[in-house]
Amino acid sequence: MIRTETDSLGSIEIDAARYWGPQTERARRLFRIGTERFPTGLIRAVGLQKQAAAEANLALGELPRSVAAPIITAAREVAEGKLDAEFPLPVWQTGSGTQTNMNANEVIANRANEMLGQALGSRSPVHPNDHVNRGQSSNDSFPTVMHIAAAEFVDALTLPALRVLHAALARQARAWTGIVKIGRTHMMDAVPMTLGQECGAWARQVELAVVRLEAVRPRLLAVPQGGTAVGTGLNRHPDFDRVFCERLAGLTGLAFTANPDKFEGMGAHDVFVELSGIFSTIAVSLNKIGNDIRLLGSGPRAGIAELVIPEDGLSSSIMPGKTNPTQSEALTMVCAQVIGNHMAITLGAAQSFLQLNVFKPLIIHNVLQSARLLADACESFAVHMVERLVPNQARIAENLARSLMLVTALNPHIGYDHAVQIAKTALAEDVTLKEAAGRLGLVSAEDFDRWVQPARMVGPGDTLAGG
Repeated sequence: MIRTETDSLGSIEIDAARYWGPQTERARRLFRIGTERFPTGLIRAVGLQKQAAAEANLALGELPRSVAAPIITAAREVAEGKLDAEFPLPVWQTGSGTQTNMNANEVIANRANEMLGQALGSRSPVHPNDHVNRGQSSNDSFPTVMHIAAAEFVDALTLPALRVLHAALARQARAWTGIVKIGRTHMMDAVPMTLGQECGAWARQVELAVVRLEAVRPRLLAVPQGGTAVGTGLNRHPDFDRVFCERLAGLTGLAFTANPDKFEGMGAHDVFVELSGIFSTIAVSLNKIGNDIRLLGSGPRAGIAELVIPEDGLSSSIMPGKTNPTQSEALTMVCAQVIGNHMAITLGAAQSFLQLNVFKPLIIHNVLQSARLLADACESFAVHMVERLVPNQARIAENLARSLMLVTALNPHIGYDHAVQIAKTALAEDVTLKEAAGRLGLVSAEDFDRWVQPARMVGPGDTLAGG
C-alpha cells in the first residue's frame, strides 16, 4: 500500500504503513550511502529531546495541551524504542543532522495525529515543523541529541565497565602483593618488583581513566538547545532553554544545563574532541594492559610464562590444545578502532565553519561507537581474562633466580664497575651471580647472600642502605 504526501516541496509516494513523511522519504532515496545507521541509543536521545521540548513548550504556553500531549506521548514512544524501525536514514547525510531531526518531526507528528484519530500524512492537527519542531532548529536540536546520547553512553556503559575492570585488577594486585618477580625495561631483565606492583600499575591506569571521564561530564551536560538557527534563539520563548533543560534532567536523571553560549555549542564541538581524546587515552592505557598480559602469558613453555592465560574453550584450527590470548587480542583491536575513531572525530570537529559544524553525524557516530566498544571490551576482559589469571609462581621464581640484574644490589657495596664485571662474567660463563662474584674474588658468599635479597629490592632504600 502506498500513500501520497504533499509538503512545500511537492508530492511523493511513501509506504502507507510508515510513520515517516516526505522529508525522510526523499532523504532515504537520496542518501544511499553505506550500511551504517545510528545506534538505538541515539534514537532514544532524539525522543528525549523532542519530549523535553514539547513539555517545555507546553509549560511556557507555546503549545496547547491538545497538541502537546500527543506529541509528548509519541516522543516517549520513540525514546522507549517502540518506533526504531521508523528511522531508516544512514549516518552519511547532511552534516547538520537535519534529515534525522526532520525524520523525528515527521514520525512524532504522524504518530500523534494517529492517536488523535487522523490518517498518516494528514499533517493536522499536529504539524511536524510548526508543532513538533516548535522553538527548535536542526542546528541546535541535533547537537543536543549528540550530548544526550554521549552522556548516557558514558554514564550507563563506559564508566561502569571501567569500574568493573578496575575492581578486577585491584583485587589481583592485592592478592599478588607477596609474589616477587623480575621487572623488565626495554624488554630486557631489570631489577625485582612484585607482581602486585605490576598489576597495581594497570589498576591505576584504569582508575585514572574513570577520573578523566568524570572530569569531562560537566561540559558534556551543557547543551546548546535554544540557539535555534545560528545561536541567537530566534523564534523560541526566552525561557525555553532553561525549562527544556529542567525537563530533560527530569527525564534522564542527568544534570543537563543550558550552554550559556549557544554559538559555541552549535558552531564548534570541542567537547566531543575532548571526550574522544579521553577515549583515545583510555585506549592507549588498555592497549598496554592487554599487551603486558599477553607478553607475561606467552608460552606456555617457550615464552615468559609468568601468567597462565585462562582456557576459553577456543583453540587453533591446526594446532590441537593451543590456548591463545584471545581477550588481549580483542581488547587491543578495540583500542586500535577507538584511536582511529579519534582521528575521524578530530577531522569532523575541524569542519566547523562560522556558526555551524557540518560533520555532526560523523562525530557522534564515532563517539558512540568508541563509548560502547570500550565498555564491552573492558567488561569482557575483566570477566574472561583478569579475574581468571593465575600466576605461574614456579616460573616466576626461576626467572627471578636467573636474572643478572640482581647484581644491582651490589652497587652500594662494591661499586658499579665491579658489579658490571660480575654480571658479564656470569653471562659469559653461564654461572650464577654468586659464583661469578666468588671467582672474581669481589664478594664473599656470606656477603652476597646478605646483600642480594630480591624481597628487599622491591621498595626504596632497603638495598641502598647497605643493610
